[in-house]
Amino acid sequence: MTQKTRTAATADASKRITLERTYKASIEDMWDLWTTKEGIESWWGPDGFAVTVHKLDLRPGGELLYAMTAVAPEQIAFMKNVGMAVSHDSRITYTDIVPRTRLAYDHLADFIPGVEAYTVATIVEMIPGPEGVRMVLSLDAMHDEIWTQRMAAGWEMELGKLAKVLEARAAV
Repeated sequence: MTQKTRTAATADASKRITLERTYKASIEDMWDLWTTKEGIESWWGPDGFAVTVHKLDLRPGGELLYAMTAVAPEQIAFMKNVGMAVSHDSRITYTDIVPRTRLAYDHLADFIPGVEAYTVATIVEMIPGPEGVRMVLSLDAMHDEIWTQRMAAGWEMELGKLAKVLEARAAV
């Protein structure tokens, strides 16, 4: 797997985070892991967290509802220390879907103590090629630099978990 991370300022001065990876995988496996209950539950969530999908309606305007739960002692302690619940129900609303090519969604960030809820726009592009599937993940920055760094670090972990799941699928 090759990887690249960058933060870019857009014309309107808001920041975007872009993470790029190339996975030795089929586009079908990549799409499946992003768009099915079993796929999402197999790799979403940073290390020390588990995800349980409650609803998945994969269409523009449809929602993904899931719970993210801290399961490792360090993450449980961190969540409690910063005044956050150990488990949180999350909501994603899909805005654009092009099968095996693109997912776009708004993720409701309503879990941060003392911060009014807002959405984080996310775009996932999947480009098949001779080396596998190039995935480009582009996200709005969060409300401040610390939370933006936490989000980027969490996605770095998640994409590492995605690589492991794809490698296991390829080995079968």
